[in-house]
Amino acid sequence: MTISFAERGSHEEIEEGAVFQPKFDRDGLIGAIVTDADGVVLMFAHMNAEALAATISTGVAHFYSRSRAKLWRKGESSGHEMAVEELRVDCDQDALWLKVRVAGTGAACHTGRKSCFYRAVESGEGGTRLRPVDDSRLFDPKAVYKA
Repeated sequence: MTISFAERGSHEEIEEGAVFQPKFDRDGLIGAIVTDADGVVLMFAHMNAEALAATISTGVAHFYSRSRAKLWRKGESSGHEMAVEELRVDCDQDALWLKVRVAGTGAACHTGRKSCFYRAVESGEGGTRLRPVDDSRLFDPKAVYKA
């Protein structure tokens, strides 16, 4: 199945219409917030048109790695694939929200944690610092990601 995306329409069509018209940035990317089906934020990543089309056609989350400059299927190395239960787009269609079920340990982060958001930013007399929250590891990254 070939998936293509509609050209951007009017303001009214984008915000109120039923046609999916994702707005990719100048680099051809769109941001994607990923949560588990219960709403816990797991990660943020980017998708290009190819990753978005692959996600829609397979039901498995695919992203575009800016650092590696390539498409990647979440879980291809770790086995922690993300089955997409629902894909939403925001009002002006320039951000995505994927509700997923994570296979394996349920960890979404390459550090072995459930979420990539495992530190809170705090400020005080000593400056801005990071405080660990929900930072238990569900798997050992060194054992999973053998280089």
